[in-house]
Amino acid sequence: MIGRESQRSIESHLADHESKLQAASRTEKHIASTTKFIPWIADHAGFTTAADITADGVNRYAGKLRDEGRAARTVQAHLNAIKAFTKWLTEHHKLPRDPLASVKKPNPKADRRRECRMLLPEEWHRLETATEAGPEQYKMTGGERRLLYQTAIQTGLRSNELRSLTRGRLYFDAVPPYITCMAGSTKNRKDARQYIQPELAADLKAHIATKTPKAPVFNLPHETNLARMLRYDLAEARKEWMREAIDDPQEYAQRQQSDFLADTNHESEITDFHSLRYTCGAWLTMTGAHPKVVQQVMRHQSITLTMDTYGHLFPGQEADAVGRLRQMLAEPSEPQHDEALRATGTDNAAADTPKGAQRQAQRAGRETRRLAAKGKAKLPHKRKRPSLCVLRT
Repeated sequence: MIGRESQRSIESHLADHESKLQAASRTEKHIASTTKFIPWIADHAGFTTAADITADGVNRYAGKLRDEGRAARTVQAHLNAIKAFTKWLTEHHKLPRDPLASVKKPNPKADRRRECRMLLPEEWHRLETATEAGPEQYKMTGGERRLLYQTAIQTGLRSNELRSLTRGRLYFDAVPPYITCMAGSTKNRKDARQYIQPELAADLKAHIATKTPKAPVFNLPHETNLARMLRYDLAEARKEWMREAIDDPQEYAQRQQSDFLADTNHESEITDFHSLRYTCGAWLTMTGAHPKVVQQVMRHQSITLTMDTYGHLFPGQEADAVGRLRQMLAEPSEPQHDEALRATGTDNAAADTPKGAQRQAQRAGRETRRLAAKGKAKLPHKRKRPSLCVLRT
């Protein structure tokens, strides 16, 4: 059976693989990219049947992408598609072994071409004002665009998730109010409940007052225009900010050199629609929210992803930690030493009290058991209980 299946064309296997992806409720975007990347790789490497697939051929294709200057994330996406395909072929007994098990994927973090730019709070206030007063763009009024941006920042929802929002998914009477996204439209394929502030809830309630329960909350343009729309509003906000300094040449020159409200800053961080989600996580981090809370709001699969993305923004933890080492390294004065001993119940005075004696006895018992576990001491006979003897005195 494996011999026959391995000689079938990649095209015929790919049709079955696509059906499997659809049954697994993978997104249309993922299915489309997978069914596109695999034929490209097969054509370049000269693969016709499943048995033709080799690691060398796939590695040559990856090398071609790198030579063309493609980003590591792009190369990784192509390799993910073909590696998932051969893994599926192996698991379903269409190949005797996975020919791409040895193929290594590049690390996108080592070659980031596009870093998201976080909006500063003051930038958001400027953007909010300019957008609200702006004209219609991409069939969205200024007021609707402002609500869209504000919802994205408060919830961290992705563009596709925001696109899927309907009136029936907004719960304004709850305390606090929240928005839900169904698993079919979220990246991790899980239902999402994202809380919002009452002021935004009131604005959204007015916005959808005439919409039907199944009507989309936002009339979003095509995904390729979302970043253009945001950059337009950002540019208008910057123009207004520059106009305020038109009568002060020195201030105007300084603002020209500033990154404030610029779509790309001096560190080459770019403002796109995903920047609003990044802003959500960054602001949560900077307010001192616990990393696990940030992970839950951003719906990251692991805390590692949260820390890799926002760890550098957690306020002053490294400096505070090093500062606290001073207390450990400093030579304590005698009164402080005595006080510390009394606090832990390890000095003679503390042993004079029942509570101090009990702590000493418990500590002695733990130490005895620890040494016994290492073979360096014997546990006392049950009739000899030092802790009870101390407590009776």
